[in-house]
This record gives sequence, structure tokens and C-alpha cells, in this order.
Amino acid sequence: MSRRSQSDPRVGHSRRVICRAAIEEFADVGFAGFRMESVAARAGVGRSTLYRHWPDRAALIADALETLNVQPDPNRELVSGTARQRVELLLSHLVRALTDSPVAACIPALIHATENDSGVRDFFHRYSAERRRRLTDAIAAGVDDGQFPARVDAEAASVALSGAVFYRRLMTADALDADFVIDLIDTVLGE
Repeated sequence: MSRRSQSDPRVGHSRRVICRAAIEEFADVGFAGFRMESVAARAGVGRSTLYRHWPDRAALIADALETLNVQPDPNRELVSGTARQRVELLLSHLVRALTDSPVAACIPALIHATENDSGVRDFFHRYSAERRRRLTDAIAAGVDDGQFPARVDAEAASVALSGAVFYRRLMTADALDADFVIDLIDTVLGE
């Protein structure tokens, strides 16, 4: 989008409406059934509007995920916070994204799409790695300044923490709540 259109609040609102419609469509019909025409109808815009900004369905889904699931930056939001608070902020965001966000409903479709489309798979692997990087960095900083035990491998711990959240959301009926996040951090990183 042009610089002018990015600063116009109406364009930003329209873009969010389209992204939300795309996520809803993706959740309802999966990647195989996803059609730009259906997204346009849901969003109340012309099909040409979609193609003017997104060349294909994979690009629209990718942009919708990035637009509707903005990860917090713990270095900005918790300037004087501890490493544990930064980790808790990021894991709590992941919990909300998987349970109480427009993105939550499309997780099964996203998993299916990554198994069947290399473009979606490449995007999702990149997207997940970028997001996990903040968690890894927060853990590494905590290890470096002694807030977490020196034995902790930041990369392995970030995979263990985020993986446990995904597992609990997708494979169990157990609640994803603040108590679980605190217990998980204690188990992986120590009290």
C-alpha cells in the first residue's frame, strides 16, 4: 500500500475489515476452499480491491495473520520489567492468540495448509520463527543476567514453552490460563 493510504485511517480500517474477513473465511473453509471472491463478499468490497493489494490467497492470509496478531514488544512495554515478566507477557499473548482472537479459529486450517502448500508452510515457519525469536531473546537475557539458571538453553526453552501452549490448546481439553502460564514458566525456567 502507498504511504498516503497507510496514513489514512479509513484505509487502515478497510484493511483490517478485509483481513478479518480473510481469517474468518480461512477458518470456515480452509486453504483448499479459500477464494478471494468469498473474502471480498464477506468484507463488502470489490474483488479488484483485494487483488490490488494482495496478489493471491497466500499473501492475503499471511498479511491477515500479521495484521490481526500483533505480538507485544516486551522491551518497549516492560522497560524496567524482569526477564520473567517479559517471558510471561509473550506467553500470555500466545495464549490469547490461540484462544481469544480472530486468529484462534483458523489454527486448524493453518496447520492443514502448512502440510499441503509449500508457500504457506514457508511463510508460517518464518512467521513462527520471528515471533519465537522475541521469546528466545527474553530468555537469553534472563540467563545472561542471572535471572534464569545458566543451564537453560534459550532456544530449547522457547520451543518448550511455546510448544506446550500449542499442545495444550490443540491436543487437550485443559484450560489455557494464567495459572498454566506461570506453572509452565516455573517448570521450564525455574522459580
